[in-house]
Amino acid sequence: MSPLPITTDAALAAVAPALAAGPRLALDTEFMRERTYYAELALVQLAGREDIVLVDPLARIDPAALAAVLAVPGQVKVLHAARQDIEVLLPVTGAPLAPVFDTQVAAGLLGYPPQVGYGELVLKEMGQALEKGHARTDWTRRPLSAAQLAYAADDVRWLLPMAMQLEGKLGAAGRLEWLAEDLAKIADARLYRVDPADAWQRLKGIESLPVDEQLRLRALAAWRETRAMRRNLPRGWVLTDDAARAIARRAPQSVAAIRALEVMPPGAADKMGEEMLGALEAIRGASSDGVLQRQDARPDPAERELTRRLGERLREVATSLSLAPEVVATQRDLRQLARGEPLQTVLTGWRLSTLGQALAVELARG
Repeated sequence: MSPLPITTDAALAAVAPALAAGPRLALDTEFMRERTYYAELALVQLAGREDIVLVDPLARIDPAALAAVLAVPGQVKVLHAARQDIEVLLPVTGAPLAPVFDTQVAAGLLGYPPQVGYGELVLKEMGQALEKGHARTDWTRRPLSAAQLAYAADDVRWLLPMAMQLEGKLGAAGRLEWLAEDLAKIADARLYRVDPADAWQRLKGIESLPVDEQLRLRALAAWRETRAMRRNLPRGWVLTDDAARAIARRAPQSVAAIRALEVMPPGAADKMGEEMLGALEAIRGASSDGVLQRQDARPDPAERELTRRLGERLREVATSLSLAPEVVATQRDLRQLARGEPLQTVLTGWRLSTLGQALAVELARG
């Protein structure tokens, strides 16, 4: 039988000592984000050396009490695909959880695909098949069913023994330092900061646009991000990507011109048109420094050939290490190198030491 959710501070205080006693704490979260900008934390699953605990943050649980359970000094938090859970918990913890053991990261250093799922990993490593079917459930609805609670408990049931098994395999392979290096990145607070000025990076293909259009689209993306954050709405509810692109392309000079765009929802221009015009006006005459040039989006034949050769070297090295190539370096990394970025800037740590020499040979050939 799965445990019932903890809904009071007294119940949480009763289990806190046992959870704090072990060197490691398994952790997972359930949340909803479809209707908001910020994720709504709906359930926190914890597992210590003995018991599984489900905490209901939608009940009257003191966030400070929950934070104290999650941030026991020196206790390693074991998660799968940790970054998303750490981000969701930031309003509670105030800072990224650390130290962390991410079973997905550890598995990637043993040859698994970099995005290997928890269920697949539990099956391969622990021989246990987990029930499916509640990944898309509305975790904010109460009461939670017995099936939901069982699903949630299984998300932490195998984390601690699986982490120990993966750690042992990495130790035997001499890759624990690699793991420590990659896990340290997860705890970097800069990873979780949202700067509206960088929101344009979510838009695909922006580098293929003319500079003036890029500047307008960047301004609209920053405005949209700020408004979405302020009103706690999904950014697409504020303004769709298609609408932002259309406005950037047409450069409208009035609310009426925005309203006339086919991609604009009814009433959107009347509600937000002046703000959008203000965002566009603010960048009038702005410098194009740092804006990706249109020709950069379409590499010339020599650059494409160099990227291809770098990819061959990457695959050779990854195969020799029994790793998926994308765990060692990404296609973006290769394109940056082919465009002239320094090797020591694109690759660092164990990736530079294992792959750097092979890529340096190709880069020297030009």
